[in-house]
Amino acid sequence: MQKINRNVVLALLSLTSLVFLLFQLCYYKFYLSQKNGAAFSKVKGSQSGQDSTRWHVVRKFLGLISSHNIPVYLIDPLILGLVDKDIEQIRSSPDDPSPECKYFCAPRDFTTFALLDKAWKHEVGFFRTAEKMGFQWLKIINKDPRLDGMDDLSGVEIPLHYIFKLASHAIHLVVFYERSGNFLWHGPLRLKQRMDKKFVPFRKLHFGRYPGAYEKPELLLVSIDDLKVQIPKNPSSFLEEMSHSRFLECRYREARAFFQLYPDDASLDAVEFRKKAKSLLHLAALTLNNLGVKFWLSSGTCLGWYRQCNVIPHSKDVDLGIFIRDYKADIIPAFQKAGLPLKHKFGKVEDSLELSFQGEDDVKLDIFFFYEEDDHIWNGGTQAKSGKKFKYLFPKFTLCWTEFVELKVHVPCETLQYVEANYGPEWKVPVKTWDWKSSPFNVQDNGVWPIDEWDNVIQIY
Repeated sequence: MQKINRNVVLALLSLTSLVFLLFQLCYYKFYLSQKNGAAFSKVKGSQSGQDSTRWHVVRKFLGLISSHNIPVYLIDPLILGLVDKDIEQIRSSPDDPSPECKYFCAPRDFTTFALLDKAWKHEVGFFRTAEKMGFQWLKIINKDPRLDGMDDLSGVEIPLHYIFKLASHAIHLVVFYERSGNFLWHGPLRLKQRMDKKFVPFRKLHFGRYPGAYEKPELLLVSIDDLKVQIPKNPSSFLEEMSHSRFLECRYREARAFFQLYPDDASLDAVEFRKKAKSLLHLAALTLNNLGVKFWLSSGTCLGWYRQCNVIPHSKDVDLGIFIRDYKADIIPAFQKAGLPLKHKFGKVEDSLELSFQGEDDVKLDIFFFYEEDDHIWNGGTQAKSGKKFKYLFPKFTLCWTEFVELKVHVPCETLQYVEANYGPEWKVPVKTWDWKSSPFNVQDNGVWPIDEWDNVIQIY
C-alpha cells in the first residue's frame, strides 16, 4: 500500500511540475517577451488567442494615433470586404456592442490604414510613444514625384509607408498625398539596401507594389468589433477603385533628354494651342466622368504624355479612346450641352465608331472607340469622300492612372507597346507631316462602307 501511495505522489508531483512549466512558458510568451509585447486576453467571440492578438494590436494602434490626434481611416481590403456585407446594419447601429469579434479577428498578417500627409506632423514623440507601447516600426521613404518637372528632378524624399509590428501582427500605414489633379496618391514600397527585408512578409501587403491614385473619399465613423474607426462611406466603391488604382508617373527624365535633341516649340501659337488643348481636355474629362464613361489618352495625346510630358503643339487636336462596351447614347448630347458641337460622326456602334467635336477655334476633340478581339484591340477610321474603312490594331492593354496637365486621367499601362503599335520604333522622332490613312504602323484596309449606309455612317456637320 505504501508503494502504491509513493507512485501516486510521484505522478502527481510530475504532473504538477509539467503544468507549472507550461504556465511559465505561456506567461513568458504572452507577458514578458519583448518580441511579442504586452499581454493579450482573448476577445469575446473570437476563435483563438491568435484572433485575439490581431484585435488587441489594432486597439493599441488606434489608441496610439488617438493620443497624438492623428486621423487615420481603414483601407484594409479584407476587412472592408467583410464590412461591406453588413454595412447597412453597421450604419444603423453605430454604437451597439459586438457579440463577437467578426472583422478585426479575421485571419491576416496585416491591418491596413491610410493617413493624409497634411493631417499630421512628423513628431518624434509619436514614435517614442509607439516604442513604449511595445511597437517596433519601420519607415519607408522615397523621392517626392510632385516636385519633378522639366526644369528640376527633385531629390527630396518623403515618407510613403510605415509598418508597426507588435506580437504576431502588423499595422501597415499608407501615406496619401494630394496631387495637383485634385486626387490622392500613394507611392510604391521599395526597401532600401540596409533595411530588414524580414521585418514582415512584405509580399503579402495589399498596397505598395506600385503607386496608386484615388479620389478623396468621404469617411464614415463606425464601431467595428467595439472599436471606433473611420472607413470609406462606400466600401464597395473603394474596393472597386483599389482594383484599378495603378498609377504611372510622367517620364520627366526621358522628356528632358528628348528636348535636348528636339528643342521645345515656345512660340506664341504653340503656347496658345497647349492652353486651349488643356482646357478642352479638362472639359472632356468632366463631361465623360459625369456620364461614368471610362476613357484614356490616345494617339498623339498619349504620345505627347509619354514622350515629352506635354501636349504636342503641332498635333492640333486632343485624342481620347473609349472601349465600345462603355459607349452611351448620352455622349453626343452631353458634349453639345457642354458647348462642343459635333463636327463629324463616322461608323456605327457595331463597327468603327468615331466622334469629333469642335473646340475653341480650330482645336478639335477626337474620340475613337475601341473593339476587343481574342488577341488584339482595334479602332476604326473612315474616309468621308470614298467611304473607305481603315482599321488600327493594338496589342491588348489595361488602363492605369497618370497626371497630365493637372488632370487625373487614364493611359494604357502598357504605354510603350501602345505607342509603338501606332507610331513604330521611331516614335521618339517628331513627325510633323502625318497622314492618318497611311502613316500609322498599325493601319490596314478594312473594306468600304456600302453606299446605302453612307447617310448613317458618314455624317459631317
